[in-house]
Amino acid sequence: MTLSSKPSRRKFFAMARLAFLLALPVVLWALPADYFDEGQSVCVSRLLLDVECYACGLTRAVMHLMHFDVQTAFFFNPLVFVVMPLLIWLWAKWLLQDIRALGLISPRAPEPSPGTE
Repeated sequence: MTLSSKPSRRKFFAMARLAFLLALPVVLWALPADYFDEGQSVCVSRLLLDVECYACGLTRAVMHLMHFDVQTAFFFNPLVFVVMPLLIWLWAKWLLQDIRALGLISPRAPEPSPGTE
C-alpha cells in the first residue's frame, strides 16, 4: 500500500458513510410505521431467557416516533423519548465528521488555551 492510497481510501470510506447516513432516515421514513411491529424478536435476552430487557420494543418505538405516532411509541417503550434525541445527536455528529473529513465545510477552529485571551 502506498502513501497516496491512504487518503483516497479514507476519503472513499467517508463518502460511503456519508451516503449511508443521508440515506438511512429517508429509508426509515419511507417504510410504514408498523413495518417492524410483527415478526420474530431478535432480542437476545428475550430469545435465551424469555425476559424483556429495557430496550425491548425500542426499534418499534423509534419507528413510530419517526412517524409522529407518539402514543404508540410510548406504548412500545417509554425510553424512546430519551434514546431518540441521543440517536439524532449521534447521527448529526457522525454526519458533520464525514462532511469535515471530505472538506465540504471547514474544520472547527481550535479552542483557545486558558490564559491566552
